[in-house]
Amino acid sequence: MTGAKAEASDDNSGYGNLLMLGRIKNRARRLLGINDEFVHLRRAVTELDNVKELRKVFGWKQEPVLDDPSIDEFESIEDINLRRVRDAECIGTIVRNTNPSVCLDIGTAEGHSAALMAVNAPQARVFTVNIPPEEIHAGEGGVLTTVAFEREKIGSYYRKRNLTNVEQILANTARWEPNIGTIDVALVDGCHDTDFVYHDSRKVLKCMKAGSFLLWHDFNFDLVDKKDWIREVCLGVEKLIGAGLVKGQILHVRNSWLGIYQIPG
Repeated sequence: MTGAKAEASDDNSGYGNLLMLGRIKNRARRLLGINDEFVHLRRAVTELDNVKELRKVFGWKQEPVLDDPSIDEFESIEDINLRRVRDAECIGTIVRNTNPSVCLDIGTAEGHSAALMAVNAPQARVFTVNIPPEEIHAGEGGVLTTVAFEREKIGSYYRKRNLTNVEQILANTARWEPNIGTIDVALVDGCHDTDFVYHDSRKVLKCMKAGSFLLWHDFNFDLVDKKDWIREVCLGVEKLIGAGLVKGQILHVRNSWLGIYQIPG
């Protein structure tokens, strides 16, 4: 017996009350910062109601170009509350309003994020990095990778759209070093293991300047107890803050899975 049914049965024996008490104690400990895995992140995240509030924070005027029909698709419970639309709005808004010269997309998959960057910053060079599938199969790409696409499918979406300002890189970020110049906007969305998130971000930060934007996908602080991969991503960001590599606030738009950090001046 598992899940809600098991918990209901435990309630009848009195064990459910102990579980509830434990949760209350854990919540209190988290609020007090006692043995809190997210003691830094809990203080750093600022929640925004919508992308209009994001534009307000930075004084931006331009709305993003959202011409990818896949953002309206619903494939699983993870897509509720227009999650894909919220993600695309955030990425597109940042890229469109910051006039970047170089964008980096770690975790190409079919190339939807790279395409989103390319259409919102046609003047920019968009570099997109994906681990070769054979390295995932060999266990060299961490544990929490979304899927091992065949080589011909990696980046197939942006190629189908004939977006000429996108450059594909096939490399394992555990060994790859960015050599693409100063990065204005970077999206970390490769392996979601804590160590990969930390080290990918650390490499990117070395190539960024004040005012640049570092974005983490699969970031939603409200879901750290529900989604293992989101917990791992948030732990990676927590580790960055603890190491002094990320300072200041991290913005999150409600119902998105995107953490937004601007490099301070």
